[in-house]
Parts: sequence; C-alpha cells; structure tokens
Amino acid sequence: MDTTSITQLFRRLHMSIISIIGSGTMAAAIAGRTAKAGHTVEVVSRDPAKARALADQLAAGATTGAYGTAPAGDIVILAVPYQNAASVVADFGEALDGKVIIDIANPVAPDLSGLVTPHGSSGAQETAKRLPAGAHVVKAFNTIFGHVLARGGRLDAFIAADDAEAKARVSTFLESLALRPFDVGGLHMAQTLEALGLMMIGLAKNGAGTWDFAMNVDLG
Repeated sequence: MDTTSITQLFRRLHMSIISIIGSGTMAAAIAGRTAKAGHTVEVVSRDPAKARALADQLAAGATTGAYGTAPAGDIVILAVPYQNAASVVADFGEALDGKVIIDIANPVAPDLSGLVTPHGSSGAQETAKRLPAGAHVVKAFNTIFGHVLARGGRLDAFIAADDAEAKARVSTFLESLALRPFDVGGLHMAQTLEALGLMMIGLAKNGAGTWDFAMNVDLG
C-alpha cells in the first residue's frame, strides 16, 4: 500500500459524526472546516431553519438534529454565546450524558471591561457544573477568530480539560482539521484561555488594528 493510500485509510478511520449546537459565525466556521476534513456534521439549533440553511451550505452529507434531543455525535461543539450556554445545557439535560463537550465561548463583558465569570472560575467550568456527570468539557477554539478559522491554513489550537481521554479525542479531531493542538493543562486553565480570548479582542481593536491574525506558538 502506497503512502497516499495509507493516509486515506487513516483519515477514513478517524472520520466521525461531529454535532454542533449553534448556527452563528463560529458554528459555521467550525462546521465548514469539519466537513472539509471529511467528518459528517450534524447542525442543531433552536431555529430549525437556520440549522437547515447551514447544513445545506455545507453539503457533504451534513444533517440537522432535533434541538434538545441526544446529538448524534460523541463530540458535541457548544457554539453558542456564553450568555446562552446555561439555558442550552438545561434544554438538553441528560441528552448530553456521555458526550465530549467542546466549549468555545469567551465570557466577555459587553463593554470589554473583563470577563463575566465568577472570581476563580471560567465559562467552561461554569458550563461543566450544569452538565450531566458523564459529560466531559474541553475548552477549545476560543482563541481563534471565526473568519481566520474559515480561511483555512495551519493554526494553533489551545485546549484545556480534566479528562485525559476527552482531551486526546479532541486533539485527534483538531489534528484532522489541520490544526495544531496544544494542551495547556486541566480545565482550570480555561480561565487563562478565556483571558487570552479577551486580550486578542483588545489587540484587534487597538495595537494590531486588524482582526486578521492568530496566536501561534514558536517552538524555536
């Protein structure tokens, strides 16, 4: 078997159903990259019309799921604003038990004065408290702007989680999207990643003067 065939076989073995709750800009960017990588995307939204529109845009066998019922994918991307996360998680309840939940939200105050999470906690940790005991939260994607992600190219993706298996599965998923995952530690480190997300917004609006950039690690 030649190298190309081996690569194709490897990709087939690692393709799976990825469920995305949300239909906004970040949901679309992640869904597009996920579909392009060969995964089947399931789009779930409170608004079925928006879910259908995104699925149709993706083509490649993308489907829609019923809001509030068990997602088809074992990896579920919670692609909703932080202020909506608690109500979405409540709507799904036990349907998320046993799932790996990727939390992408940056819990930023509307005036960008800081983060809105309780002192010593993060959006990811607050979301984790509301999930069934068998669900595992992984923080990821919050340090990549949606339009930069959608453009393609090799980008660094920082992840934080307490469950080693969930973290490994998300790392494999990110690698399949041609992203370079960097493990920053346990879920408590989501606090730092969310602060980095806020810093990037501040940098875009001030020193950089553009939203067309990404944070990358130079291992030198």
